[in-house]
Amino acid sequence: MRVLFAFALAATALPGCAAQRAATPVGASFTNPLLPSGPDPWITREGDTYYYMHTLGNRLAIRPTGDVSKLAEAEEVTVWTPPATGPNAQSIWAPELHRIEGKWYIYYSASASGQDDDDHRGVFVLENASADPLSGTWVDRGRVNTARPGIDGTTFAYKGRRYFVYSPYVGSDSVLRIARMSSPWRIVGEEVTLTRPDLPWERQGGRQIVEGPQFLLGPRGDLFLTYSASACWSDDYALGLLSAPAGSDPIDAHAWTKSPRPVLAKSPENNVYATGHNGFFTSPDGRENWIVYHANTGPDQKCTPKRSPRIQRFGWTADGRPDFPVPAAAGTPLVPPSRGEGR
Repeated sequence: MRVLFAFALAATALPGCAAQRAATPVGASFTNPLLPSGPDPWITREGDTYYYMHTLGNRLAIRPTGDVSKLAEAEEVTVWTPPATGPNAQSIWAPELHRIEGKWYIYYSASASGQDDDDHRGVFVLENASADPLSGTWVDRGRVNTARPGIDGTTFAYKGRRYFVYSPYVGSDSVLRIARMSSPWRIVGEEVTLTRPDLPWERQGGRQIVEGPQFLLGPRGDLFLTYSASACWSDDYALGLLSAPAGSDPIDAHAWTKSPRPVLAKSPENNVYATGHNGFFTSPDGRENWIVYHANTGPDQKCTPKRSPRIQRFGWTADGRPDFPVPAAAGTPLVPPSRGEGR
């Protein structure tokens, strides 16, 4: 687990599509990392505004920006601090901001005061009815009623139903479990284990971990779940992928197939290590798919605030699977998300 400290996309972009890049100003570029620190990064877009969050440990804060490639220029606004005591008093990790049926929700992991261990962690939810997540009142909806303690909760909707996926410990393994939701903060029915760390690359660093699930809808309707595996303090922390055919029931564990190898992993030649805990978002014009993830700039930097946020564009293979890039080296010029004609 961490030391002290999703989305259906407009999946139509193809790799190297020059027509979609023409509207980006000539010479415009940015470089990773976007910030010097930012474990467990999250980005969501609402209209022309991106909202960014990451693990701060002792509070929840949002950075709003119209240009995610200039995230460092965005003001960080604290929107919630934990109570001094109670089940969600410390180790505030992995926040996700979601817009659901006209309201904003923040999902975050926390542990109980005086009991900062795996047996006392849970996923909690805040609700805000304001159109602007930086204003209004955040109402504490409490802990999601999962069967076990766990972390890294996310939610997605598919075919009119909402689902919740999180990472609990089951025996010695951290696994991924899914359940249906009756509201944005309550699950109903059976929790189903989708995967556990049964491959060697998922068991690096002395722990058997799969965590940080994120939903992605493919251009042909296929369902994908990325996840992070191995201990976060290992250089081999990396992203895995589960896939299910279009029309599948997400709660049917037999519908999902695991990729045998990581789909985003360290790049020693680019001095990028411990790639993981990702999210997805689209460009301002909705034509491009992007991944946000954290990584270390150098080996053996462990699971600390040195983990920094990076974004890169990704495309799709001929058979409709996500085609993630090699992690770019720090300082490499990259073309920012497309803003479309006349933007």
